[in-house]
Amino acid sequence: MEFRRLGGSGLKVSSISLGSWLTYGGYVEKENAVKSIQTAYGLGVNFFDTANVYEQGAAEIVVGETLRAFPRESYVLATKVFGKMGDGPNDQGLSRKHMMEQCHASLKRLGTDYVDIYYCHRFSSETPIEETLRALDDLVRQGKVLYVGVSMWTAAQMQEALAVADRYLLDRIVVNQPLYNMFERSIEEEIIPLGEKKGIGQVVYSPLAQGVLTGKYASVKDIPANSRASKLGADRLKINEDRIKKVQALGGIASELGISVSQLALAWVLRKDNVASALVGASRPEQVEENVQASGIKLSPDTLTAIEEILA
Repeated sequence: MEFRRLGGSGLKVSSISLGSWLTYGGYVEKENAVKSIQTAYGLGVNFFDTANVYEQGAAEIVVGETLRAFPRESYVLATKVFGKMGDGPNDQGLSRKHMMEQCHASLKRLGTDYVDIYYCHRFSSETPIEETLRALDDLVRQGKVLYVGVSMWTAAQMQEALAVADRYLLDRIVVNQPLYNMFERSIEEEIIPLGEKKGIGQVVYSPLAQGVLTGKYASVKDIPANSRASKLGADRLKINEDRIKKVQALGGIASELGISVSQLALAWVLRKDNVASALVGASRPEQVEENVQASGIKLSPDTLTAIEEILA
């Protein structure tokens, strides 16, 4: 397993990490969820991701219960705050009240005294950014959070947060969790350059485009009704026949290299130094085993050129 520094911090995370969005506590049976986490840990994955809104806390419970079998210092645990957790006016967002209450609730569900990374799951236009950052800084000073992160923030929003943190000597953002894969590349324009300049590492989600980049679909009609891709919807995920044909063409490159399409897609994402980790989901341990093998694969310039010609 390859380990990379998380942004400008000293924290090292596995280049392949395991998430729990739409899986653990949801449509994946608990037995498979537990085995997937155990398999990942056994193969060298030290980075596990969840969020309070994933199945309204159920995912945190599954992840926390499984990881408690291992020494706490041996893994990096991340969770998130922002989403709606109740019907009250303060049961969502990034206010001090909601963040403090949800951090404590997450720690209880996870069964741990601290999380390594606490993400602001989205940006809140209803809360002053100083209030959000001061709440995060207090959680860091209390030892309940070790590193601060954001997810799906724009470059301008992160720049504002960095400026406010520097102005008031608050803990700085060191990690961002954006969408990134062969089909969704918007972060290459502003997010990655900002991360390289300011020490913000990227932990990218959906690097396999919700399973499309595994090469297992010959047509949109082949997407199983109980899959994550089906649950989110082909239109929302921009899954179409053209993209599936491109994946089939990528299969030729993967075959020449002696790797799977999913391993090719993960290696492509990890070609960027600013990407600290590719966050994968798994409903079976076998998927974890295949994805982990992508760690350390280096793609040659000729291979990258061939991939670009297909994606274009």
